[in-house]
Amino acid sequence: MKHLALFLLFPCLVFGQSSLDDIDALFTAKKFKEAETYLVNYVSEHPEDLRAIELLGDAYGHQTLWNDAIPQYKKLVKADGSNADYHYKYGGALGMKALSVSKLKALGIIGDVKKAFLKAAELDKTHIDARWALVELYMQLPGIVGGSKRKSLKYANELEELSMVDGYLAKGYIYEYDDEPELAEEYYKKAIQVGGSLTCYGKLTSLYEKENKPNDAISNIEAANEKHQRNALHYQIGKVCADYNVQLNKGEKCLLRFIDNHSVKDGVPVEWAYYRLAQIYKHKKDKEKSLDYINQALSIRADFKQALKEKEKILQL
Repeated sequence: MKHLALFLLFPCLVFGQSSLDDIDALFTAKKFKEAETYLVNYVSEHPEDLRAIELLGDAYGHQTLWNDAIPQYKKLVKADGSNADYHYKYGGALGMKALSVSKLKALGIIGDVKKAFLKAAELDKTHIDARWALVELYMQLPGIVGGSKRKSLKYANELEELSMVDGYLAKGYIYEYDDEPELAEEYYKKAIQVGGSLTCYGKLTSLYEKENKPNDAISNIEAANEKHQRNALHYQIGKVCADYNVQLNKGEKCLLRFIDNHSVKDGVPVEWAYYRLAQIYKHKKDKEKSLDYINQALSIRADFKQALKEKEKILQL
């Protein structure tokens, strides 16, 4: 019955090799299991089709099935060792597996991860993702197994040659990771000047929050909103105000604006805004309004765990 259902679901996929183009639509719709099911059958019938093998690896990867993704990417590397993307994806899948196993088992994988990323960077002198992977890998590895800030900076410099904003973000990451917040701030600010994307602003905001500088974080989010005009940034301001008990009136105003203009594209469910408003009124010692907002959050999602815990705290006021 399952095979019949698949035939009915994908009539255009079953007849001919051009059907691989339709996998993109499944990926866009995040129907990764359906894509996997079709691709497993397709690859069994077309074992030399490298694009199909890559797509199958990607389908597994989207489901965090790294043990299944790794063999597919390994096939690609063996079939075409000159393709930088194949090495990058193989290294990435191995790296994700290393994060999911014990430290002892991870040590046995890291060498292959590094080798794959280095090969990708060697094959393609413009491969930005491979260089980003090496920046992070060399910073996160202990020195005893090959970690090196110097090597991480080497690839950050290469990134800067390819993309100035990526280079600045990479250096900001390195210095933040190495607990040098002043230098991290300097490079994140340079990234904002050069690129000015929401990602650039977000990195600096996260640094300020990490360094317990909520007012600087709020100012940075406001600057981002002036440039990008995103409703979700109103929520971010309210979140910082609520988390750090600062500028509470501004936080309330921003959260109410976020709620008034909320849509799915904001990426933050509206119940979180009510949750933050409840936090703000808890800080203000206004139990009645705080309960009102937390109940509004729970009316939208009854199993909202954070809100349930917050309600217990509010009731104790």
